[in-house]
Amino acid sequence: MVITVEIAQLLVSPVHRYAGRPGDGPAGTEGEELVSRIEVRQGLGIVGDRYFARPAHRDAALTVMAAENLPVGIDTAVDLRQTRRNVLLRGVDIDAHIGSTVTLDSGTGPVVLAVRRAARPCAWMDATIGPGAQRALRGKGGVRCTPLSDGVLTVGPATFSVGPPVDVPR
Repeated sequence: MVITVEIAQLLVSPVHRYAGRPGDGPAGTEGEELVSRIEVRQGLGIVGDRYFARPAHRDAALTVMAAENLPVGIDTAVDLRQTRRNVLLRGVDIDAHIGSTVTLDSGTGPVVLAVRRAARPCAWMDATIGPGAQRALRGKGGVRCTPLSDGVLTVGPATFSVGPPVDVPR
């Protein structure tokens, strides 16, 4: 079954901003991390992202989160800059699809992803979003995916479909 979803945000971060202790705050950025378009490469991740082509991250090179699961921030709207996920989808519970392949098509051709495992929230969520965010996101902090095809995703309407299961590491 194919459903229509919205790609609400896309994030490409060339540097690792959340290192060290959350109380020290995140590192600075080099330019805008929220983008309108990302290039995905099979088995490698997102071109320009900090985890692109890194062997330790190839099975989890792209992260996806449901917009409906974002907690409400204390002073501001919460977005991908705080959660550090790459794709924010509205209209599908992506956390329910661990162990499946999913296809997203924002009009430029399909991008196939193997949904490998949960993207577990860390203590940084309490520092960037607000106290209790880490606990609130347990079980709904998004998923880590392996790109199975090359392609481009853009902000806006997209189609979403679920394909056959994949082997999920334990």
